[in-house]
Amino acid sequence: MSNKTNACRILDSLQIDYSLHEYDWDESQLDAATVAAKVGLQPGQLFKTLILKGDKSGVIAACIPGDQGLNLKSLAAASGNKKVEMVPVKDIQSLTGYIRGGVSPLGMKKKYPFYLHSTVMSMELVSISGGRRGLQIFLRGADLAAATEGELVDIGC
Repeated sequence: MSNKTNACRILDSLQIDYSLHEYDWDESQLDAATVAAKVGLQPGQLFKTLILKGDKSGVIAACIPGDQGLNLKSLAAASGNKKVEMVPVKDIQSLTGYIRGGVSPLGMKKKYPFYLHSTVMSMELVSISGGRRGLQIFLRGADLAAATEGELVDIGC
């Protein structure tokens, strides 16, 4: 099976350097800290992608370090909403084309407004889902910001 996912093809088209890292995954251990340990990184280097709905904007995506929670009020303010909430897990695949544990900030079915935690710019190495469970992409933080064209905001807590 080819490792090239939509996320990889996007990085290739942008001529952004990255490396792929496979790991053994388990349905009950898809959390950022576990995945980070399996690929040899600190949880703060692994950026998790979350899918939400705003009361005004509709679907939005956010990407935060794995050692932080998402500050819903900060994200709501940044996205022009009064309130945002996580979409149900059952809706993630139909909205993004990805399944829980494999949601990449790159290559979703539709381009949603995207909010990226601002600390990414100071990080030499970050990891994102490669678009399937068991595959992580390592790249520079600034390259992730460029590839996603996300709005840089402080949305962690």
